[in-house]
Amino acid sequence: MKYASADLIDEHEGILIGLKILEKITENIKMNLAFERKDIGEMINFLKLFADKCHHGKEEGLLFPAMERAGIIKENGLIGEMLKEHELGRSYIHKMQEADHLEELDIDKYVEASMKYIDLLRVHIEKENTILFPMGDNAIPKKVQEALLEQFETHEATVMGEGTHEKLHLMLHVFQSKYLHIV
Repeated sequence: MKYASADLIDEHEGILIGLKILEKITENIKMNLAFERKDIGEMINFLKLFADKCHHGKEEGLLFPAMERAGIIKENGLIGEMLKEHELGRSYIHKMQEADHLEELDIDKYVEASMKYIDLLRVHIEKENTILFPMGDNAIPKKVQEALLEQFETHEATVMGEGTHEKLHLMLHVFQSKYLHIV
């Protein structure tokens, strides 16, 4: 049986690649090395669309409510903590975007928000992969797991739109080559 969490763990891998790229761009900015300003906007767009709208949307709208129905507590529990971290991540993305929308990049503001976001998401993903998702896998019945997987597909199609997922993964591949020298 495929658990709904397996789909989200696969997406975490893409997000972690995005974080490595974001970290390299941020290091280049800090050290006054080569980067393209438009790449900042594209990475922010990736974080907003893929990490937040698509991935966190599936968690917040579908998986977490199913976990609650299966008896996993939200308030003062791990689900509540994850939701707070999603909000904190959105605030960091917003600060990165504000720093980038000026005529001249606000380097200090961008670097601070970027590094905080990277640190937050890496720990967040680890907690979901190793603690929260296994709890959900054990608590959510098989039929609900199957329904969640179908709902994830629908969410992706309606929220992201046709081909958006593929375009974002292609951009990551290009940026991996450009910034991480991975072909």
